[in-house]
Amino acid sequence: MNTMLVFSTVYTLALLFVSTKAEPNSKSCNEVKAAYSSKGFNVNDVPNKGVRGAPLKVCPQGYSCCTLEMEEKLSQQSHSDLKAPISQLSSNLQSTFKQRHSHFDQFFRELLDNAEHSLNDMFVRTYGLMYVHNAELFKHFFQELKRYYVSGSGAVNLDSMLSDFWEDLLERMFQLVNVQYEFSDTYMECVSRHTEQLKPFGDVPRKLRLQLTRAFVAARTFTRGLALMPEVVNKVSTVSASPSCVRAAMKMLYCPYCKGQVALKPCQNYCLNVMRGCLANQADLDTEWNNFLDAMLSLAERLEGPFNFESVMDPIDVKISEAIMNMQENSMQVSQKVFQGCGQPKPGKGFRARRSVKETGFTGRFRPYSPDPRPTTAAGTSLDRLTTDVKKRLKHAKKFWSTLPETVCAGERITSRDDCWNGTAKSRYESVVMGNGLANQVSNPDVEVDITKPDVVIRSQIAVLKEMTSWLKAAHSGNDISIDQDEDGSGGQESGSGCDSPSCEADRDIYFSIPPTPFNPRVVKVVHQETTSGDRMAHGSLALALCGLTLALLAPHWR
Repeated sequence: MNTMLVFSTVYTLALLFVSTKAEPNSKSCNEVKAAYSSKGFNVNDVPNKGVRGAPLKVCPQGYSCCTLEMEEKLSQQSHSDLKAPISQLSSNLQSTFKQRHSHFDQFFRELLDNAEHSLNDMFVRTYGLMYVHNAELFKHFFQELKRYYVSGSGAVNLDSMLSDFWEDLLERMFQLVNVQYEFSDTYMECVSRHTEQLKPFGDVPRKLRLQLTRAFVAARTFTRGLALMPEVVNKVSTVSASPSCVRAAMKMLYCPYCKGQVALKPCQNYCLNVMRGCLANQADLDTEWNNFLDAMLSLAERLEGPFNFESVMDPIDVKISEAIMNMQENSMQVSQKVFQGCGQPKPGKGFRARRSVKETGFTGRFRPYSPDPRPTTAAGTSLDRLTTDVKKRLKHAKKFWSTLPETVCAGERITSRDDCWNGTAKSRYESVVMGNGLANQVSNPDVEVDITKPDVVIRSQIAVLKEMTSWLKAAHSGNDISIDQDEDGSGGQESGSGCDSPSCEADRDIYFSIPPTPFNPRVVKVVHQETTSGDRMAHGSLALALCGLTLALLAPHWR
């Protein structure tokens, strides 16, 4: 009898112990009430004590502080909680590159404006009315350069525009140095046809065409790449989580609430499997994203080196001046060749003096032009500073999509200890962590992923990145690819005067021997070469050219 009593007592105590072990929080749900209320939900939804057999759809059965209504609300909350860190990371990335795009775009536009103002100021002071009467030629030149920067070869054929500019300049200068003759429109057309053959401006047009083409293609393509990044991030970040992903997030984040263990955090590997399943499509973007960033970094190297937009535009007034100087110095030879090819022109009416500029024995000197300090460009910076900064940002953005799970499953959101929430209980997580990407989710133990249905939005962005990468690679070789699409959807043709191999980096003949115009230091100094005596010689020769042209205009009044 005593033996039976002892056995009965031990059995009862054992049952009580097991019951207490299995339902440690069945007595009270006060902590759950507080946590649930902190999410903005009605505290009255939470039962005072754990309920056995609550008809839950996601969380484990048994004693629970959750009802079906609570589970549905917490599922919605889990969707928001899942999206929040990804949205924040995406927003930061968008903001970073929107800002860099703005800096580069503003910088390039201001360089164009400054170059135009500098040339206008220099030529007004040096040539006076002679330039003013022909200023529309140079104004149109810069307008077309700006149009090309904005719209590319679809709007402006850079080669044709430059050819027209030099032909027009030749026509005007040819008439100025031959004021003793009359020229018909037909005759001047003949002169224009011989521009390439005559080379009246020396080698300046060829070198300038190479420099402008490479610098503009690199600058505008790089800027387009910076503008594309926030667009891609924005579209990818708006991709909705699948129902199975929301279910997995609810189970990971809030099922511990139902167990009455509100402070229990997910195991790190458990979180990784959930997030890699939820972000499988985004991870598939990573390969083309990284290829695109590599192409951007390579083009940035070009911007710092042989395709430097700043080093082309800043001294462009001096380069055009050198061309005019060449024409003046070779005017007699050029005129003789034109007369041989196009015929002897008729003398102008009322022209009485036929002496050339050389025959006058003019020995005067024109005061060399010394420009005012040029305006500081965008945000008082230089291309080198902008490029150094953006390269760091581009490198940091690599593998953004494939590392999102690790970024989310870090810090206070998870715990790396074994006493963590593994999806069913407070214990160690035993499952193998899946790899990144859709193909690796076949056996994901925590998220059901349909690997046969890739996300349409993300696939379209992969295609966009692939196409932009091809434009960047073309720009790296100095070639422009028209972004206009044909009716059949095929891409445009390559154009430009670049090179197709790394050898163009060593192509030194794209550089001019004359150094930039001398000027006083800017408020914030932009990278320039040191002033040399060659600067003063260039402007001195330019002044002599002016004198020659002025004398030619005065020739009809000599006796």
